[in-house]
Amino acid sequence: MKKKTLIYLLVVFSIFTSFAQQTLIKGSVKEAISFKPMANVFVTIEETTQTTQTNTLGEFQFTTNIPLGEQVLKISKAGYITKRYPIVVNENQTIDITDMTMEVDASSSDLFTITLSDDELNDDTSGADNISGLLASSLDVFQRTAAFEWSSSFFRARGLDSENGKVLINGIEMNKLYNGRPQWSNWGGINDVLRNQELTWGLTPSAYNFGGILGTTNINVRASQARPGGRITYSSSNRSYTNRLMATYASGLLKNNWAFTVSLGRRWGNEGYQDASLYDANSVFASIEKKINDKHSLNFVSIYAPNRRGKSSPNTQEVYDLKDIKYNEYWGWLDGEKRNSRIKEVEEPILMLNHYWDMSSKTSLNTNIGYQFGKLGNSRLDYSGGSNPSPTYYQNLPSYALADPDGPDFATAYQLEQEFITNGQIDWERILDANITNNISGTSAAYVLYEDRSDDKQFTLNSILNSELNEHILLNMSIDYKKFKSENFGEIISTLGSIVGVSNVDSFDNYQYDNQNPDKFVNEGDKFRYNYNLYADVISGFAQGQFKYNKVDFYLSASVTNTQYQREGLWEHSRFLGDLSFGKGEKLSFTGIGTKAGLTYKITGKHLFDINAGYITKAPTLRNTFSNSRENHNIVRHIEEEKITVFDASYIYRSPIVKAKLTGYYTKTEDANEVSFYFADGLSGSEDIENNDTSAFVQEVLQGISKKQFGVELGLEAQVTPTIKLKGVASMGQFTYDNNPDLYLTSSSFTSEDGSISYGKANLKDYKLATGPQQAFSAGFEYRDPDYWWFGATANFFTNTYIDVNPLTRTENLYLDSDGLPFNDYDVDIARALLKQEKFNDYMVVNLIGGKSWKINDKYIGFFASVNNLLDKQYKTGGFEQGRNANYRELRDDNASPKRVFGPKYWYGRGTTFFVNLNFRF
Repeated sequence: MKKKTLIYLLVVFSIFTSFAQQTLIKGSVKEAISFKPMANVFVTIEETTQTTQTNTLGEFQFTTNIPLGEQVLKISKAGYITKRYPIVVNENQTIDITDMTMEVDASSSDLFTITLSDDELNDDTSGADNISGLLASSLDVFQRTAAFEWSSSFFRARGLDSENGKVLINGIEMNKLYNGRPQWSNWGGINDVLRNQELTWGLTPSAYNFGGILGTTNINVRASQARPGGRITYSSSNRSYTNRLMATYASGLLKNNWAFTVSLGRRWGNEGYQDASLYDANSVFASIEKKINDKHSLNFVSIYAPNRRGKSSPNTQEVYDLKDIKYNEYWGWLDGEKRNSRIKEVEEPILMLNHYWDMSSKTSLNTNIGYQFGKLGNSRLDYSGGSNPSPTYYQNLPSYALADPDGPDFATAYQLEQEFITNGQIDWERILDANITNNISGTSAAYVLYEDRSDDKQFTLNSILNSELNEHILLNMSIDYKKFKSENFGEIISTLGSIVGVSNVDSFDNYQYDNQNPDKFVNEGDKFRYNYNLYADVISGFAQGQFKYNKVDFYLSASVTNTQYQREGLWEHSRFLGDLSFGKGEKLSFTGIGTKAGLTYKITGKHLFDINAGYITKAPTLRNTFSNSRENHNIVRHIEEEKITVFDASYIYRSPIVKAKLTGYYTKTEDANEVSFYFADGLSGSEDIENNDTSAFVQEVLQGISKKQFGVELGLEAQVTPTIKLKGVASMGQFTYDNNPDLYLTSSSFTSEDGSISYGKANLKDYKLATGPQQAFSAGFEYRDPDYWWFGATANFFTNTYIDVNPLTRTENLYLDSDGLPFNDYDVDIARALLKQEKFNDYMVVNLIGGKSWKINDKYIGFFASVNNLLDKQYKTGGFEQGRNANYRELRDDNASPKRVFGPKYWYGRGTTFFVNLNFRF
C-alpha cells in the first residue's frame, strides 16, 4: 500500500514538475505616462512567425514552438514607438518581462492627423480621388510613403480607386453605396479617437469582412479600448484649413464597468492654398460602453461632423499662364468679401450600437446596428436666363479672339487678356443687377444659386463571428444587411435678388422638369430641375478559414452578395413621359461572388514568400447603373456584374536592422461601366438631334470596359544606427485600358425613343489610365534623438502621369461629318497626332518633417511640423480632355490656333505648404 502511494505521489509530482518546467515567455505592457495596461499591442519574437497580442490587462504569453537561445522581443502598436527587448530563452524555463512600457510616437500620430485632414478628399472630380487604401498599413514603409508622401501628387496605389478598399468603424462598412467610396469628411476632425485600427492590405484576410482588393481598415472606437486620458491639440496650416482645435478625453474602463470617450473638434479658415477655398467644419464624437459581465458588453457611438468647404476649379493652361496655380474661377467679390459659388456641404450623422459577446475564450460574436442619415449638397450657379457667368467661359479669354475664322484679332485678344488679368472672377454685382432688372418686367430670374442635394438614409445590421478552432485554425464569418434610400433633388439656395423666382423649365430644350406642374416658378427652399429617389438593398455573407503552421500559413475565403437597385421618379420629365420617368422603374438584381486564397511560406525566420489570388464579381455602383437618373429610368445597356481578377506575390526579408518587401501584382477588371456628363460639340448623326444640331448636353456611357494594372512595389528601411533610419520606396506600374468598350450618348436633345445615339467602339485599348503617377520613387531618412526630438527628410520623384482622354473622339464620330459621311479632308496621320495621349512632365518633391516631445511629471507635450514641396516645384497632377471638340475638323482647327480655345483642363499640385501641430496630453 505504501509503495502504491509513493508511486502515485511520484507520478503526480512529475506531472507538476513537467508543467513547471515548460518553456514559457510571458509579460505585460503598460503606457509610459499613465502606467495603465495597454491592450492590442503586437508582441513578436523577431526572425520567427511567433506573434500575439496583449489582452485587456496588457498581458501576453508564448507557450508553443518557442525558439531557444538569444532572441529579440518586439512590441509595437500604431501611434507608439516600437521597442525591442533582447532575451535569452533556456529550455524548460519561464521568462517573465512585466511592465514593459510604450511611449507615444509623435511623428506617427501627427502624420496620421494630417492625412485625415480632408486635405484632398472632398472634391467631386475624379482627379481628386487620389488616396486609395489610405490607412492600409501604418507599420509598412511602402504604405506610409504612399499615404503621407505621395498623396498630394494624386498617387493611387496599384492604379486603383478608393472604392477598392473597405473602411469600417466598429465593424460597420462606411463605403457609400452610390459610388463605393468612403466619405472621409463624415468623421473628420476627430483624429484622436481614430488611432486604434486593425489593418489589412490587398487580399490579406480581415476578421471583419471579405474586404476589397486594396484591403480593409477597421477603426475601433470602443470606449473601453481607447487610450485613457485627455488630449488638447492646436494646428495651423496653409493647405485646406488654416486653424484646427481638438479636445478629447477617454475614461478607460471604470470600476463600475462603464467607459466613455468624448471628442470635440473645429477646423476653419477663410482660404486654403487655392483662392477662396473656405473651410468650416465642426466635429462631435461620443462613445459609451457598459461591460455587463465577463461575456457581454454594449457600446453606443455617435459621430456628428458637419462641414462646408469651398471648391477650386481645374483650368486650362491658358488660364494658369494668365493667373497662377492658385487661381480659382468659382468665386467673386461681394460686399468686400470673397464669395465662392461652389460650396460642398456634408452633414451626415452616424449612430451605431455594438454588442460584444465573448462566447468563450476562443469564440466571439460581434453584432452591430448602424444608422446614417443627413444631407450632401454641392452648390452652383444656374444661368438659364442669362449669359454664362464663368470668368473662364471661352468667349472671355484671349484664345477666342485669336481663333477668329477671319484671322487672329490681336486687339480684342489684348483687351480680353487685360480684363481677365485685372478682374477674372465672378461678377456678383452684375448677376444681382440682371435679376433686379428682370423683377421690373416680372420675368424669371436670370441667375439663381442652387444646390445638388442627396439626402441619404442607410440602415446596417451585421454579425461577425470569430472562432479559434484550435491552435492552428481560425474561423471568420459574417452576415451583413444594408437598406438604403437616397432622395435626390436640386434646391434653390438663393434667388439672388429676384422676387419672381425662376422657371422650372429646361431653357436649352424647353422641356418641363415637372410636367405635372408645368411652367411653375420656384423660389428659395423649393425643389428645382430634378426630384427622384434611389433605393438599394444589399445582403452579403462571407466565411474564411485561416491556417497557421510552423512553415506555412494559408487562408481560404469566399463571399456572396445580392444587390438590388431601383429608381423612383417623383417628377415626370416632359421628354420622357409617363412611366419612362415617373413612378418606380424596373428593380435590378445583381449577384456577386468573391473567392480568394493566399499562402505564406516561411523559408526561415528572415525570409518569407507570400502569394495571394482572388476572383471577384460585384454589382456596379448606383452611379454607373443609370444613364441619367435625373431625367428617366434608363439603365445602362447590357449591364452586368463587374469581374475582377487579382494576383500578387511578395518576397519579405526581416532582420533586426533591415526590413524589405518586394511585391509583384496584376489586376484585371472586366465589364465595368462609366457614366460622364458634359457639353459636346461636333456630333455626327445630327438627324437624331433636335433641330439637326451638332451640340448637346450629353451623358456619355462607356459599357463593357476592361482595365489592366500590373507592376512591382518595393519598400526598404534600415535602422543603420540606433538613431538613424534610412528608407527607400518604389512603385513601378503600367495601368491601361485593355479593350475597346462600347460608347453611346444619351440626351434629352436626342429624338430617338430612349434618347440615345450609339457611336460603336471607343478605341481605347492600350491608352493609359488617368490614375496619377504610374511610377513613383522615394528616398529619405529619419533621425531620432534619445532626448525625444526627431527630424526627417524625403525626396520623391514622379513619372508617367497621363491625361484622362476623351473617349468620344476615339470613336467613329471623329471622322464623320454631321451628315454621317466621312470628312473629305480627313488625314490619318494628323488624326493620330491629335489623339496622342498627353504625358505630363516628370518632377521631384522634397518634404521635411520634425518634432519634439516633453514629459513633465505625468503630462506630455508634443510638437510636430512639416513642410511639403520645400523647393516650391510646380507640377501637374492630373487633367482631362474637354469634350467640346468632338470631331476631326474642330479638333484640328483648335490645335492649329495660337492658343487652344478648348484645351485640356488640369489640376496642379500645391506649391510649398506647411503644417504645425502642438498637443498637450494628460
